[in-house]
Amino acid sequence: MRFIFKTTYNQDIALAKHGGHVFWYGLLLVCLVAAPWVLQPYFLAQLSFVLIYSIIGLGLMLLAGFTGLFSLGNAAFMGVGAYVAAVLAAKGWPFPVSLALAAGLSALVGAVVGLPALRVKGHFLGIATLSFGFIVEEGLARWDSVTGGNAGMPVKTLLIGTWKADSDEKFYAVCLIVTVLSTLAVLNLLRSSTGRAFVAIRDSEVSAQSMGIHLAYYKTLAFMLSAALAGIGGALYAHKMQFISPEQFNILQSIDLLLMVVIGGLGSVQGAFLGAVFLIMLPQFISAFKDFLPVAIGQAPGLQSVIYGLLLILFVMFEPTGLYGRWLKVRTWFELFPFYRKGMFARQKSFQKSERLK
Repeated sequence: MRFIFKTTYNQDIALAKHGGHVFWYGLLLVCLVAAPWVLQPYFLAQLSFVLIYSIIGLGLMLLAGFTGLFSLGNAAFMGVGAYVAAVLAAKGWPFPVSLALAAGLSALVGAVVGLPALRVKGHFLGIATLSFGFIVEEGLARWDSVTGGNAGMPVKTLLIGTWKADSDEKFYAVCLIVTVLSTLAVLNLLRSSTGRAFVAIRDSEVSAQSMGIHLAYYKTLAFMLSAALAGIGGALYAHKMQFISPEQFNILQSIDLLLMVVIGGLGSVQGAFLGAVFLIMLPQFISAFKDFLPVAIGQAPGLQSVIYGLLLILFVMFEPTGLYGRWLKVRTWFELFPFYRKGMFARQKSFQKSERLK
């Protein structure tokens, strides 16, 4: 088992805690760069979706996992970014400009949504953000002159100068670059004073305020940053789908996003990526194995929703730290074997249950 003795503050806030992080994450990046030459087009397209949802998951993880603010409106932020990118692409604007405007406008919308967070919390905040999601969906459906209404609108090919992302490999490269930059931005934010303020608010608002942390400012900032990342993911999503409509950004999409970060592991950047892999791959596994189920079950129209709900209940009850938390326990078991104790993580579970009640 690796023990890290920290002797300086800079060592405490370093991106890579030890050489193992540099090796394994470097190897992962090399594999992702080599993916277009290894994977078939279908699997490369699925990997592009994983990267897109990872960006959105980073935003929701920043809000829910690190600041402790419950939200069911991130699909609305995603929709705002998608429509901004689609409208600007139709006017011939280059993708970097439309991406920046999608993130900026989504952040402004997030600031408006963040206002209820100053007075309400918990499930009441979830209801407020849920209501906002309905408002955005209805607004996109009614604004026919810009969004095309319920008929939707096509999205032009991603354009950067004279270069077009007109193939799966080119679009995947754009998604990978944006994902890496977004991840580095979130990691640097979390190791700054702003990130520590977010965590302090999550753990105890009273204690954070007593230390001089401005709750209104940091809560609004958390919503803005989460919305900006959702807008970036929405812009990429629009170019990937090449057609968008208001139904793609409804309450079900918000629930899927929340499911993604909860199952991935709240409070960890790695959990956003694990949750995105889960969200994209689970429908593929359901499609592959439902033929082996009885006809009455395998052909049921709500099978995927039922499985999603059951998995969420099981994770909340038996594994509140998500997939990443389970991986840490498995890794610890191998590191400590044969001296691993069965009740080692019992205190961690009880802390997770009581944390949000304070």
